[in-house]
Amino acid sequence: MDVISVITTKRDRGRLSDAQIDWVIDAYTKGDVADEQMSALAMAILLNGMDRAEIARWTAAMIASGERMDFSSLPRPTADKHSTGGVGDKITLPLAPLVAACGAAVPQLSGRGLGHTGGTLDKLESIPGWRAQLSGEEMLDVLSSTGAVICAAGDGLAPADKKLYALRDVTGTVEAIPLIASSIMSKKIAEGTGSLVLDVKVGSGAFMKNLDDARELASTMVGLGTDHGVRTVALLTDMSTPLGLTAGNALEVRESVEVLAGGGPADVVELTLALAREMLDAAGLKDADPAKALRDGSAMDVWRRMISAQGGDPDAALPVARERHVVTAAATGVLTRLDAYGVGVAAWRLGAGRARKEDPVQFGAGIEIHAKPGDPVKEGEPLLTLHTDTPEKFDYALASLEGVIDISAVGTTYGFRPIVLDRIA
Repeated sequence: MDVISVITTKRDRGRLSDAQIDWVIDAYTKGDVADEQMSALAMAILLNGMDRAEIARWTAAMIASGERMDFSSLPRPTADKHSTGGVGDKITLPLAPLVAACGAAVPQLSGRGLGHTGGTLDKLESIPGWRAQLSGEEMLDVLSSTGAVICAAGDGLAPADKKLYALRDVTGTVEAIPLIASSIMSKKIAEGTGSLVLDVKVGSGAFMKNLDDARELASTMVGLGTDHGVRTVALLTDMSTPLGLTAGNALEVRESVEVLAGGGPADVVELTLALAREMLDAAGLKDADPAKALRDGSAMDVWRRMISAQGGDPDAALPVARERHVVTAAATGVLTRLDAYGVGVAAWRLGAGRARKEDPVQFGAGIEIHAKPGDPVKEGEPLLTLHTDTPEKFDYALASLEGVIDISAVGTTYGFRPIVLDRIA
C-alpha cells in the first residue's frame, strides 16, 4: 500500500477501503506518511466527504493507534462534554467543576485553539503554574481528589489524532465533518467516559455555519458514541454572536471565575446550566441542582481545588496585555449584529490564537465586548476593547472587524435567537 493511491482514491471521489484507512492512520502515526501528504488527504476528505462506514472505520483506526483509559475504579459516574469550538466559548471552565460539585466525575480532555476559535488549554495555561500535560496516573489522582480534571490528551491516547488535529489547524481543513467527528469521538471513546454531551456550535463563528450541517455532524457523533457504548447526547447551540463578553485566553478565565462566583454574563450562565443538566442526567444524577451549586459556592470550591491540583495558583494575577485599542459605536441606536467570526478572527490576529501549530499564544490578548445584539448604543461609546502586546497588530485585527457590526435606528425591535437550537439523542 502507498499513500499516493490513498490520496488519489479520495481525490477522485472514491471510497477508502478499511485496509487503506487502517494503513494510512498507522503509517502517519509512525511518521511514514509526511505532513504534506496527510494534508493532501485531509483536503480531499474536506472536499469529497466520507460515508458513515468510512467515518466509523477512520474513528476506530484513530482509537487503535493508542491506549484506552479506564475510570471504572472511581466511585462516581463519569460524564464529559465537548464543544466543536466557537468564539468566547469558555464553558468548559465553569462547567467541569460545576458538574463535579453535583456528584459526577468529569475527565475533561481538551484541546488548543483551532483557527479563529479559542482553545481551553490555551486559556487555562494563562493561570500561573497550571499544567495541561498530565500522566494517566496524575489525571486519575486529580479526578479522584477533586471530581474534575481538565487536561491534554496524553501521548498514548489516540496519537494519530494529536498529529492530525494540529495539522488541520494550519491547512484549512478544520471544517471537514468526517475529520471533526472522528477527532472528537476517537479521543472521547478512548478516554473511557461513561457518558458524553456534545455542544455543536452553529453560526458564523462556528465551523458549522447552518443547522443542516450541524445536525449531520451531531448525528454522526451521537451514532459513533452509541455504537461504542457511550451514552451520547448533542445540543446544537448558537454561535452567530460571541458567547459572553470576552474572547481571549486570560480574559475568558476571568469571566469564567465570575460565573463560578454566581455572576457572569447571562448567556454563559444559561448554556453552562443547560449542559450541566444534560451531563448530570446522562450520568444518572437527575436530582442534582447545578444552579444551587453555583449559588452556594461549591462549584467554586471544586474549581480552586482542581486548579491547585494541576499546579496552578487560583489566586494569582492573570496576564494583562500591554496595549489597548477601543472601537466605538459609529451611530446611536440598537446593536443588531456582532458577527462572531469577525470577532474571533480579530482576537486571533491580536495574538490570542496561532497561525502555525508551533506558535505560542499571547495570554493577555483578545477582545472585551461592551455591548451585545439587542443592546442600545450611543455614538462614540465603546463597543469593543482590543488587547495585545504587539500594537502593530491592531490594524490587522481592525480589518477583520469591518462590516461585522450593524447598528439600527433607535426603537428597532431585535429578535433574540435562543442559545439552544436543537437536541440530538
